[in-house]
Amino acid sequence: MEPNEFRSRPGLSLAQAQQVLYDFLLEIVKLWHPQDVLEEFRHLFVHHTDSVSSQTLPALHVILFANDEQEFRNTIKRCCYILVNNWEVARQFEMIQALVDLFSDSLIQRRTLSPTLKRLRQWLIRFTQSTDFEELRLFAARYTEERTINRPDEWANRYTSYLVVPQYVNEANPVEQRQAARALSRRLKEKFKFDLAIYTAYGHAGQFNGRAVQNPTALGDSTLRLVKAIVAKRGEFSYKNLARLFLEQIKESTYGEFKRSLPRYLLYTVSGNPISQLIQEHLDRRLPEVYAEDEFQQLNSSLVLRTSNRVIDYLMTEDKEHPSALFSLVLSQGNALTLAIILLKLILISRQSLPYLEARIASLIRYYEQFPRSECQWVINFLEVFQITFAIYGENIEYNLVKVDSSAGDVPDMFSSDQQNSGAFRIFSQTLKHSPFHHLADENRLADENEPENPAEEPSDVWTEPAS
Repeated sequence: MEPNEFRSRPGLSLAQAQQVLYDFLLEIVKLWHPQDVLEEFRHLFVHHTDSVSSQTLPALHVILFANDEQEFRNTIKRCCYILVNNWEVARQFEMIQALVDLFSDSLIQRRTLSPTLKRLRQWLIRFTQSTDFEELRLFAARYTEERTINRPDEWANRYTSYLVVPQYVNEANPVEQRQAARALSRRLKEKFKFDLAIYTAYGHAGQFNGRAVQNPTALGDSTLRLVKAIVAKRGEFSYKNLARLFLEQIKESTYGEFKRSLPRYLLYTVSGNPISQLIQEHLDRRLPEVYAEDEFQQLNSSLVLRTSNRVIDYLMTEDKEHPSALFSLVLSQGNALTLAIILLKLILISRQSLPYLEARIASLIRYYEQFPRSECQWVINFLEVFQITFAIYGENIEYNLVKVDSSAGDVPDMFSSDQQNSGAFRIFSQTLKHSPFHHLADENRLADENEPENPAEEPSDVWTEPAS
């Protein structure tokens, strides 16, 4: 079925020319076979030949003749993400890989005497060398992960669910790109969560529905012990209950009182760890200077959100590029679980800080990916522990321990080296209707169920990176 012809209008402006391309791609991606859509994209941007629509090639000429490479890059980005976003929703993931591969066409490197074609190819080449293209490649990472995870220089592909978060929170990105990034991140997290639940429930048996059960983590045999130790913290001392009690206690507090009590709350369940004293001293020193002008103001959700984000900076990265001194110190001493629990407790009282935290995780992955896997194993260990911790407490599956040996004692504390009793317990998991972060999950679910033909605005109650 052919799309409706876009009526020719003499003297198209740059914005009008861009819209012609967007409207054309939005229509055909919903009507055509994906392979035909990809070929049409190739004809237009790579081969630069006539399209089914008589208006797209002239519109591209308007964009090229404007001689503004940044506007061209904005155009090609949005065109790509119109396809990616729709193919993501339709679960046609292999087409996303094909779109990325399209930019490897040797024709782009071929010399030409045509000034227009020369400009197009030069701009395409520079696009493929840009951060924008690296972001696009993340959407195809799920197809390369298994082939690259053991390569020392490509271990970061395993954490695509975090790497795409900066694309979602950056308001300067096209709406299509932000929606696609959010959908991909959610899908990868859901897959990890499901695989972890299957492994924890059936890993001891080795099979589920006649198929071998795979460990979705990179922690090997220690995965089940770690999950049991984390899940053992429940009842009145569970992290969710402690967060609820803390929020109840501070609701009538001043901002200054909140800042003074925050480190004690964060470190309450990890106080037996030697590193906790160092973390508390650091926070006690830094927090008084945070929004000092609001010291005596009544505490409100905005101050909780902004302060939680500052604590994330102290614990992760303060310049969005390099690890903070506290992050390096905590992890270098083997305290990955301690840090993951502190971050979990922070998110449980400031749930809207989750995108901010995941964006900082992405910054750290980008920093460490320059190093071989063997040189940053301690960081990879933290990322694995972080994923597991938030899958257990931050998603919509509830984990519980069931004692299978009545003679066994209690499960040891998670920070204890004695794990001899953990084998006497089995992990039981069940799906919940709402997760602790249910307001975020609900937004994501609504985005899937009501996918607009022209993407709508992003939700306003989730932290986003303001456009620069």
